[in-house]
Amino acid sequence: MPRCKDHFYHKARRYGYRSRASYKLQQINDKFKLINRGATVVDLGAAPGGWLQVAKEISGGFVLGIDLQKIAPLEGVETLGGDITDPAIIEKIKGIIEKTGGADVVTSDMAPNLSGNWSLDHARSIDLSNSALNIAVEILKPGGNFVVKVFQGDMFSDFFNDVRKYFSFVKPYTPLASRKESAEIYIICKGFFRSPPAGRLS
Repeated sequence: MPRCKDHFYHKARRYGYRSRASYKLQQINDKFKLINRGATVVDLGAAPGGWLQVAKEISGGFVLGIDLQKIAPLEGVETLGGDITDPAIIEKIKGIIEKTGGADVVTSDMAPNLSGNWSLDHARSIDLSNSALNIAVEILKPGGNFVVKVFQGDMFSDFFNDVRKYFSFVKPYTPLASRKESAEIYIICKGFFRSPPAGRLS
């Protein structure tokens, strides 16, 4: 059966957002101030473009979206077709954002195609999140911010600890716009440093 269209779906339609997920990024940014005015933002797995719309509204700066799927044009937003799990994508992104000196913020609302096998879906979610983290580590400016969606499960704590090696502030958070039945959670990361500090636990 199709999912019931909820409050945030109708609100997105009313205000011209491409996805109800736009409100997740709005709520995350309202609470944690990840995106500042003028920030360079790279959104991974960006189709259909709901997070790109919000990132552009908040930043007003350079915004780049990457996805295997075609993203319909958005004013003031650049897009790149490609697979974020392909290591070659990092050099393509670097070439595009070179003029800005790197990314101030990397965002990822990616989720795998669900199979119905929860263990498999969780593992695929962690794989996507690891790919997003690898890109963030390569393109973020020092002090940059990162937000990534992960499905909760037995591999979550290991991934969370891996993220902590690169950021001074890391916290799990579920925005109000997430569906109540969803196992998704967002990891909020601020204060990027390229090398893990001495004494940080694995």
